[in-house]
Amino acid sequence: MPTLRVGLFILCAVPAGLLIERLLTGGLGANPVEALLHGTGSWGLRLLLVTLAITPLRHLTGANWLVRLRRQVGLWAFAYASAHFSIFIVFEHRAVLSSIVEDIIDRPYILIGTSAFLLLLPLAITSTKGWIRRLGRRWQQLHWLIYPAAVLGVLHFFMLIRANRWTEPLIYAAILALLLGFRALRRWRVV
Repeated sequence: MPTLRVGLFILCAVPAGLLIERLLTGGLGANPVEALLHGTGSWGLRLLLVTLAITPLRHLTGANWLVRLRRQVGLWAFAYASAHFSIFIVFEHRAVLSSIVEDIIDRPYILIGTSAFLLLLPLAITSTKGWIRRLGRRWQQLHWLIYPAAVLGVLHFFMLIRANRWTEPLIYAAILALLLGFRALRRWRVV
């Protein structure tokens, strides 16, 4: 399992490494901030969906070992979401609070994205074994916030993409719908 965890760590770190390499070599195009925002946001959402896919994959395949990787993937999703949010704050708004608040109020997709990030924050904070013990059954209830966070993340992506580029957010929405549908069927004991 340690080898698998190291491999997963490297796999999840590769997109960040590639973004950093492109940043340092001028390969992010005419608007590097936009490229960084898109790259970190996309990888955050992808890894969030992978996190949500682990339980259905475990149920369908019987591969119980997948559950041991879920926290690591979820924390990587949060790391990319944190980078995305930090780039927005620092490079889009120079960390000026009034500018950030104005943008959140004026552009609904920013409010939705910020809400998604804020829902993920307590999940990342409470992902340690100590917090799991401390919160007991409430830990699992708290971690259901991943579902509205994922819905808001997909909606955020939809709202900022032009109509002729909806393929990627549509794929994410379809994957999320399948994952939520699977969860609903499991809850009603159909699957």
